[in-house]
Amino acid sequence: MFKKKEVINLLELTPVREKNFVVQENGIVTLLIPKFKKQFFQSLIPKNKSKDIKISFDELGSAVWNEIDSNKKVEEIVKDLGEKLGKKIHPAEERITKFLTQLNLHKFISFKELQKNKK
Repeated sequence: MFKKKEVINLLELTPVREKNFVVQENGIVTLLIPKFKKQFFQSLIPKNKSKDIKISFDELGSAVWNEIDSNKKVEEIVKDLGEKLGKKIHPAEERITKFLTQLNLHKFISFKELQKNKK
């Protein structure tokens, strides 16, 4: 009758980028989110206006985004950034998992292991 909820350890998941992005000269990542999903509405945007909404990350957010390569698990990303950024990102595990959770909530990333379960 009731399905038992599966407990998922975020550190064991593999994040996958779902949005286009650009990296600026200073290393800051900017996501490019289309203003409209339908091509018809995209064509109505004037030529001199951007067809995308731009979301720029800060230094730490950009560092996390750049570590996502569809192969590294969250645990590896936490370890790597903890070593690279040290006290800037302390407590690394808590901050990175919260950031990745928010990215997933807004559909900017997904997790490989969860995609398999949906299919």
